Amino acid sequence: MTVIVQRYATLLRLALILGLLALAFALSTDFQRIAAGVAVFLLGMMMLEDGFKALGGGVLERILARTTSTLPRAMGFGLAASAITQSSSLISVISISFLSAGLITLQAGIGIIFGANLGTTTGAWLIAGVGVKVDIGAYALPLLTLGIVLMFQRGSHSRGAGQVLTGIGLLFLGIAFIKDGFDTFSAGFDLTQLALDGVVGLLVYTGIGALATVVMQSSHATMLLVITALATGQIGYDNALAVAIGANIGTTATALIGAGSANYQGKRLALAHLIFNTMTALVALALIVPLRLVVDGISDILGIGESDFALRLAVFHTLFNLLGIALMIPLIPRLITLIERRIAAPPLGISRPRYIGAELGDFPAPILTALHKELWHMYQNTVGLICAGLNMRLDDLRASKDVATTISRSRESIRVDFDRRYQDKVKSLHAEILAFATSKAALPLPEPALTRLQELRDGANALVRAVKAAKHMRPNIQRFTQDDMGAITALYDGLRTQIGELMVAIAQLESQPAIQQNALTLLEERALPARTYAIQSRRAERLLQARQISAADATSFLNDTHYTETLLLALQDAALACLRDNDSDPAGLDPRPDPLETEA
Repeated sequence: MTVIVQRYATLLRLALILGLLALAFALSTDFQRIAAGVAVFLLGMMMLEDGFKALGGGVLERILARTTSTLPRAMGFGLAASAITQSSSLISVISISFLSAGLITLQAGIGIIFGANLGTTTGAWLIAGVGVKVDIGAYALPLLTLGIVLMFQRGSHSRGAGQVLTGIGLLFLGIAFIKDGFDTFSAGFDLTQLALDGVVGLLVYTGIGALATVVMQSSHATMLLVITALATGQIGYDNALAVAIGANIGTTATALIGAGSANYQGKRLALAHLIFNTMTALVALALIVPLRLVVDGISDILGIGESDFALRLAVFHTLFNLLGIALMIPLIPRLITLIERRIAAPPLGISRPRYIGAELGDFPAPILTALHKELWHMYQNTVGLICAGLNMRLDDLRASKDVATTISRSRESIRVDFDRRYQDKVKSLHAEILAFATSKAALPLPEPALTRLQELRDGANALVRAVKAAKHMRPNIQRFTQDDMGAITALYDGLRTQIGELMVAIAQLESQPAIQQNALTLLEERALPARTYAIQSRRAERLLQARQISAADATSFLNDTHYTETLLLALQDAALACLRDNDSDPAGLDPRPDPLETEA
């Protein structure tokens, strides 16, 4: 029901926007030019984002993963990356995906958001310093031509460079359209008649700035409009300051919308973004008079003319963001505590995806890391179910110095609704992993990443095979191991011992740093389960000849030996997928989750 309401609300909002645009187009041809300029500008920003993704080849992700260990480094990354890409939304999306995958901490994510907010003010400087003072449209056409030529090349880097050039060209063209539109618009209309003074004007124009940013999903576009209108005399300086404050509030809408499909970590970062921008805006509104005086003083020092309100607005935009950062940095520990209490982590007892989700975007590092962690999650659930189904306790096996002896003493029947637990803790995760891996395989990921994606998906399939093999074994395990029935019990204890020893070996490998080498050693021993049937068959034959077991029991045992082989090989396949490093992971990080987060 909620989804239907959201869809109708989206359609209603779209219809309202289109209706207002149609009315404005009919009333003013100059407005058409301004609106087209905004559309071209937004298209240029999208092209710029896509170009940096393709051109970067994971560079932003690698830098992020290695430069966010401290708050100053995280802020520095956010500032530099946002200034270079001219897209705080791109940096926010990357940050949410890395945080959701567990590659960075919440503090690092908050630091990136702080830095990105400051970095995005460079756009105001570019627009005010160059865009409205130079015939920037003259540079758009050559850039568009070069960009389109490069976009039709085969190499991904050439296409990425082409998208970047095309994006810059579209940005320039959009600025030129808007500037020309306001120049001609001002000849017939004087929007300064709509200026409002005092507190009312401050609040009204702050709301206008927030609303415009929400509608266009870009604070850059809002700042472009207000700076251009300011430069052409279509808006007063005081009202323009309020619009800039409102744009900071409106830009949180993108993060909030993106957090709708995010896990709890993504929601936490979106809430931190909202709190920071709202607090910054409130402080700026409360201190608007002294801030304006400081802006005038800084502008005079920098040699900015008294009538150059566009550049003074850029100074103000930077100043109040710096003020917000200075006020919020000492409060970060309390902010994190508040957010973690407000948005709690899901209970570990509820088996649902913890790492994979739509918010991971199309970046290889968080995709592979999150999927890797989710496979470990599924592996822990699977091993716990298999142990319970075969009357074993994994904790006892891990603590044991002699697995065979521990198994021989495990006579207690462990009560478990095998089918229900399989549905809740294994099959549900398997379905989510398959859906996630399949959707991400359709993305233009590097070939090594696609190969690794397939390997992780195959690991999940192997775990399902292991559970089904254990389910077939369970009736006879229950029948022959609850009491000591002599030779047949010893045979089944031997099967359980093989399974238990492999689980313990995998658990030991998990805790060791040289995962790749140990995983290869495990791979070399794959022939061991294949010899199980031959060895156990001879044992059963000797016992049958000695009349220590019946023919019916021998047949049941040989069938279960086949299932044991299937289970062992499946666990090995899954373990290899889990233990092997993400070679295609741009961040080069160990993606295994904290053992405390796993559940039996």
